[in-house]
Amino acid sequence: MTHPAQPKASHFINGAYVEDTSGTPIPVIYAATGEEIATVYAATPAIIEQALTSAQAAQKEWAKKTGTERGRVLRRAAEIMRERNHELSVLETYDTGKPLQETLVADATSGADALEYFGGLAASLTGEHIPLGEDWVYTIREPLGLCVGIGAWNYPTQIACWKGAPALACGNSMVFKPSETTPLCALKVAEILIEAGAPAGLYNVIQGMGEVGGALVTDPRVDKVSLTGSVPTGKKVYAAAASGMKHVTMELGGKSPMIVFEDADIESAISGAINGNFYSSGQVCSNGTRVFVHKDIKEKFLARLAERTATAKLGDPMDESVNFGPMVSARQMEIVLGYIEKGKSEGARLICGGGRAEMDGYYVQPTVFADVTDDMVIAREEIFGPVMCVLDFDSEDEVIARANDTEFGLSAGVFTKDFTRAHRVIGQLEAGSCFINSYNDAPVEAPFGGVKASGVGRENSKEAIKHFSQVKSVYVRMGDCEAAF
Repeated sequence: MTHPAQPKASHFINGAYVEDTSGTPIPVIYAATGEEIATVYAATPAIIEQALTSAQAAQKEWAKKTGTERGRVLRRAAEIMRERNHELSVLETYDTGKPLQETLVADATSGADALEYFGGLAASLTGEHIPLGEDWVYTIREPLGLCVGIGAWNYPTQIACWKGAPALACGNSMVFKPSETTPLCALKVAEILIEAGAPAGLYNVIQGMGEVGGALVTDPRVDKVSLTGSVPTGKKVYAAAASGMKHVTMELGGKSPMIVFEDADIESAISGAINGNFYSSGQVCSNGTRVFVHKDIKEKFLARLAERTATAKLGDPMDESVNFGPMVSARQMEIVLGYIEKGKSEGARLICGGGRAEMDGYYVQPTVFADVTDDMVIAREEIFGPVMCVLDFDSEDEVIARANDTEFGLSAGVFTKDFTRAHRVIGQLEAGSCFINSYNDAPVEAPFGGVKASGVGRENSKEAIKHFSQVKSVYVRMGDCEAAF
């Protein structure tokens, strides 16, 4: 009997599931047990061609619809997604290994939020009138055309919607390539969009590794590339897109600072540190993995953090009482364990965790290092696992300089009861998505994205509209046109 996670076919193109088993097989491994639960096949050149051809044709028709009509489809898709939240959350757990307790509230629900939000905005996408004496200029907000989305493995449903919803709201079509590690969820997003009334071909999903992504990014029919991934991958994709003068959004990695001042509410700050390091087993790009704690409260903070971390419940992700799941893959687990060993050898003080959990699947214990210094590898490189680095600091100016001393700039957080200081410090931190007395909130209404090596462009909010549309300006002369001769 096939596993319930096995999709009807590998790809979803032109409104239907499509299979081509001559592509490279991609095993889908359930991170909680290590067993193979499904197989999909990488897109062949023929599959890629079908996806691009149908998306290009669908986009022409979709762009002719009014914003109200487009919005109606997206909002209907959001409703369907909410109705099916339980089954979509179970699939997300099979795909990623994340606990069902988490996927029920964070994944399909946030995808539905994006579809609803951009569905609501679609009818409001207008240009402007610019008076110039008796002449005038008007602007038109136009779609870019055919967009490519390339997903990461940590939030497969959410990323498919975060990219698809604004693209479709603006009148574009999309070909989405999920991560080969988590290929299942995006297929359901495509299926639901068709059910909601999207034309066949408007949102296609095809599977594959880097070469499939490369074929999409370099195809001359593609107008825009939106990638969520690592900085090295982002640099490659950005360069390839630039050679074709394509629009890009790059949502890349981080090594974000979370600063805890001496007057902070310690329980609240620890909650922020737990959310910013252990949610999704630490597999979140915006995580605040460098936790700077003021020397005056450091030991109190660490003692309480260790107590609370000890209550994390590891186990079967389908058990709703479990709140800490495995790494997404064996490879990711090995990478994280390698960083933990580096932290030990560099002389950081291990507070808790520090190794693989004794159970089936790819579980790494929630791990905290203290006495971490700025030059340690664990404080410089993105680990993408449940490893928190706690660093000490004395003064505000010192901690701002150290927080900014990184190639990354995705997120930053400050915990303090002094609101003047909170705003002053956040104002000086080089990061795109920041938090005061909180961490890792990502509502669709707020822009999300980074500075420096953490990327370009913004997802979510009205800002995303700017990245999936372009402005045409039209100068209207009311009198005669004159020339020098």
